[in-house]
Amino acid sequence: MVSPLLRLSFSPSFGSGWSSKLNERPKACILQDEYHMALGRKEDTKRQGEMKGSGSMHNIPTNISEIIQDYRLPPLVGALKASAAENAASFHFPGHNRGQAAPSSFSELIGKQPYLHDLPELPELDNLFTPEGPILEAQKQAAELFGASETWFLVGGSTCGIHAAIMATCSPGDNIILPRNCHISAISGMILSGVQPKYILPDYDADWDIAGGITPSQATIEELEMKGQGAGAVLIVSPTYHGICSNVAKISKLCHSHGIPLIVDEAHGAHFGFHELLPDSALCQGADLVVQSTHKVLCSLTQSSMLHRSGDLVDRDRICRCLQMLQSSSPSYLLLASLDAARAQVSENKDIIFHNAIELAMEARSRMNKIRNVLVLDIACFPHFPAMDPLRITIGTKQLGLSGFEADDILSKDFGVISELVGARSITLAFNLGTQREHILRFISGLKHLSAISAASNCTKYSENPDHVMPFDDFSMRLSPREAFFAQKTKVGIKDSIGQICGELICPYPPGIPVLIPGEVISEGALAYMLQVRDKGVVISGASDHLLSSLLVCND
Repeated sequence: MVSPLLRLSFSPSFGSGWSSKLNERPKACILQDEYHMALGRKEDTKRQGEMKGSGSMHNIPTNISEIIQDYRLPPLVGALKASAAENAASFHFPGHNRGQAAPSSFSELIGKQPYLHDLPELPELDNLFTPEGPILEAQKQAAELFGASETWFLVGGSTCGIHAAIMATCSPGDNIILPRNCHISAISGMILSGVQPKYILPDYDADWDIAGGITPSQATIEELEMKGQGAGAVLIVSPTYHGICSNVAKISKLCHSHGIPLIVDEAHGAHFGFHELLPDSALCQGADLVVQSTHKVLCSLTQSSMLHRSGDLVDRDRICRCLQMLQSSSPSYLLLASLDAARAQVSENKDIIFHNAIELAMEARSRMNKIRNVLVLDIACFPHFPAMDPLRITIGTKQLGLSGFEADDILSKDFGVISELVGARSITLAFNLGTQREHILRFISGLKHLSAISAASNCTKYSENPDHVMPFDDFSMRLSPREAFFAQKTKVGIKDSIGQICGELICPYPPGIPVLIPGEVISEGALAYMLQVRDKGVVISGASDHLLSSLLVCND
């Protein structure tokens, strides 16, 4: 009688489609010795099958039976579950030893299960930098879902992905074309790589104080080529924090006509393409490298992201080398498994999973539009761009007689509403798979309260600066970001800094878009904008003097 295990048409895998046939040696799925105890080596498989009454499930170690039972789990989730279930005598890191020594103050908050599954690079859990088993299969399944040639899991957030994308496409001294409202990670990526920025000014709506997408002109690329320089890559942000999408297909076609790879910071768009009302993903529009924050709108743990590659324009081995240098040598398997689980969650119902979230967002938008003095940002404000994320809703507060910060403070303290992003004149909400109708109704009640306040005060409370400046229309670069970062510096008073070379990266957060970048000349306009948002309560990161009474400038 043939063992029931050998009659299975699938192997003891942790997800559909992964691993070898039963007569092949598995790659890092369970401890090899236990696997051979249960199944026998390759050369013994035929003889084992011919033996009558050769075994039953009772002869198989418990953890392998659990694997067979849980074969439908995502590959890395299943491997982590099986490894944690072993009755192991642990003499390895981390120090809490599978929760045995978990700090009580934290374990009482989150329980011991996270500690139990907080495991290191055990053989059965695979290796992030040379994957052969469950990590490899999890990344393959992610690539298939998102439409990539290859996908890498990131435990350092999208910041790590942006760094790797820049370093994989550009060498020291190369030019990279990118919008001036790029994320801070692109600036730090240029400092790491020694790349020279060639900025494109984004579209900007002064009424909303919001930057939109970009459309790089062919002249920008041709101008560099005429100088014999060229560009190592073009990097764009699509969608923006406010959900505004650039025409990635058009930009991709332009880049490829010059043999230049396109990097898309799609941190806010991992959900794109999974509903007919959602914009197309950057990958399906021809982008070469796409970085997505899987934790933002999808459901992986915070700090976990993905880097996708499409086509052959970017060297995949160079990407691997960059990631091995940039990522932790002790990656969190909780973060990695959460990426696998988030992928599986979307895969199960990819055509309808966002249906309810989009319906709720549409309902909320409709209700907001009916409230007096409440403005809702729509694509008409940015007519040169093809789409806007329906799950990102931005409400203007100017007509309410309040700044965005004042309105957000009332909503938070009086209604328990926590928004995603607050600006001088707006509040932005992020809708997702977990958005609740009750929370929407609470926000609507808060907006009605703000509207009533504005009607009673005749919108006189918020006095807007008539000389409000655009943050990106007045800049010049004297040194590269890397040169300025390593230059000798002096601290000067804020008024004395105008006209000098900025020596630090000063960035209101959120949204994480730098106002002053190392190497740029400090302009009066940039300084005025920075002080204005500081006075409104925005947290300024990167400045050595957080009060902004002084700045670091590069020595001549």
